[in-house]
Amino acid sequence: MTTRTSLRHVAVAAATLAVAATAATASAAPSAQPTPNLKPVKSYLLKHTALLQGFTRDFRAVANRYYAAAEASDFDYGKLWAAKHASVAKDLARAKALWVKGNPFYERVEGVVAGTPSLAVYDVILDAGSSAAEDPESAVPFDLRLPSGKVLRKPGNLYNLTEGMLWGTQPALVAKKVDLDGDGRLEFGEVLPEANVFKAAADAFFLYGGKLDASARAWTPTASDAFTAVVVMVPTMSEYFGQWKVSRFVLGDKAKGEAFNVVSRLSDIGDILGGLRVIYAGIGPAIATVDPEQSAQTKRELDALYSYVARLKKQERAGKRFTPQQAELLGREAQERATAIAGQVTQAAARLKVKIAQ
Repeated sequence: MTTRTSLRHVAVAAATLAVAATAATASAAPSAQPTPNLKPVKSYLLKHTALLQGFTRDFRAVANRYYAAAEASDFDYGKLWAAKHASVAKDLARAKALWVKGNPFYERVEGVVAGTPSLAVYDVILDAGSSAAEDPESAVPFDLRLPSGKVLRKPGNLYNLTEGMLWGTQPALVAKKVDLDGDGRLEFGEVLPEANVFKAAADAFFLYGGKLDASARAWTPTASDAFTAVVVMVPTMSEYFGQWKVSRFVLGDKAKGEAFNVVSRLSDIGDILGGLRVIYAGIGPAIATVDPEQSAQTKRELDALYSYVARLKKQERAGKRFTPQQAELLGREAQERATAIAGQVTQAAARLKVKIAQ
């Protein structure tokens, strides 16, 4: 699997090439650099890191309750299910509902976090990092120490881990398959997570959610941060559509992936682009000081890309099942649009003498 880190390097390179192709028509940069209004970007980020903290706090409480029940049953999951199936089913339903509700709290600010060098480590920890077994170079920078004393070395990001254990897409993190809803069938997501790993992951989720919030509060956004976030994060469409193409939302029961099977990647893409529109609202006026037509055009194209994804998401929610071939074509179109937008913003940064971090 191609990592997000390498794809973002490719995105910056593609945008740079787009600038080179049009550099001959660019006017000289001004002597004074206009200052973007980035206070709304920080406010937007802090609103969502606070929501993330609330989600991870409640999620941890459920995981700790489940762990206590498993410990009382000597981690005999057959015994646990037989004795406490009603309360266990209720707790796991609560954990899943919290997870689904909490997913967009991060996705809406992923463009800010992942696109800002001083915050990007939290994107790796929470949402983007692989496991060491999958890809050591893009692996998360933490180990997961379980209450049992076992240590999972660089096990992967926390959203993927918790999705995998709650819905059973990572069998190593599952203790037992059970009929949670009592309908006589074992269906997708009907599993008991291993209690030690569930508690450890939930504890880590709360810890790093709090660390992100603290770092966000200490962060003073700069023009370089804002321009970099747009240039790096907008042209990642092919990656996200590729993940959607192999998820249950496209392949159904044939999907083999560990993640993106519970909340559609189309929803995530919309949330990410929504956050990037907030950033562009801060830098667009600065771009307008050197090229008002370009500023307006880039806004139109970013809004159009957001609407393009929103239409697909609406169709999916209405019951349309896209084929892998359609997903491939749709992702290609989204990527072409995104690359053009990133090129325009990179060109504007050059004219404004704003550094794009690479």
